[in-house]
Amino acid sequence: MKQSVFKITENKQIARSVFRMVLCGDTSEVTAPGQFVNIKLEGKYLRRPISVCDVDGSALTLIYKVVGEGTEAMSLMAPCEELDLLTGLGNGYDTLKSGPRPLLIGGGVGVPPLYLLAKKLVAEGKKVSVILGFNTADEVFYEKEFAELGCRVTVTTVDGTRGIKGFVTDALPSDFTYFYTCGPEPMLRAVYADTAVSGQFSFEERMGCGFGACMGCSCRTVTGTKRICREGPVLEKEEILWQTRK
Repeated sequence: MKQSVFKITENKQIARSVFRMVLCGDTSEVTAPGQFVNIKLEGKYLRRPISVCDVDGSALTLIYKVVGEGTEAMSLMAPCEELDLLTGLGNGYDTLKSGPRPLLIGGGVGVPPLYLLAKKLVAEGKKVSVILGFNTADEVFYEKEFAELGCRVTVTTVDGTRGIKGFVTDALPSDFTYFYTCGPEPMLRAVYADTAVSGQFSFEERMGCGFGACMGCSCRTVTGTKRICREGPVLEKEEILWQTRK
């Protein structure tokens, strides 16, 4: 974990209530896809945890949805403004278990951390498939970006206004060797129930400190108590205890 000041170089809306922010700073602590940063905002007591979407040299890309005062304040920030970030937080995805045909499943703002993961898997020579799930067409983002990496991309929307009508589980292929997923818990539970192979789940969780000190995001697993911000946010399928996770 490292505390650093980053300068905003881009902050623009890319879908309904969804923004992409690109910052410049010390990204050396970001070592795995699926990690997150914790952002200090003026006038807010708690930092805001945001998943890392991409890292390219000193450029750090974050994608966030405006859901409250903190993210609304972020959406109004302009290039050249600075933010205080804690970087290198969380336990990211492990690509060594993916097999030759990994499947990435993202729902809403659970999509961003899968982008850096897809880049790494493609660079390793894997044939990557991606399912992106949203409620409606104006919420869809990063379909083109995943396709440009060489991924096979499928979009689902609950109302059928874009791609396949339904949920991400309605688009599951039959030829994947392993899966990685991130999104709201109801989606994660459905993916767990409808997949026969192993995989890794990244949980969206309210956090206090973001680095394991407050124990506010602790959950039980088959191997004992784990903190979503520290030992997570990525957990393996076989260790999840759904009924006692909270």
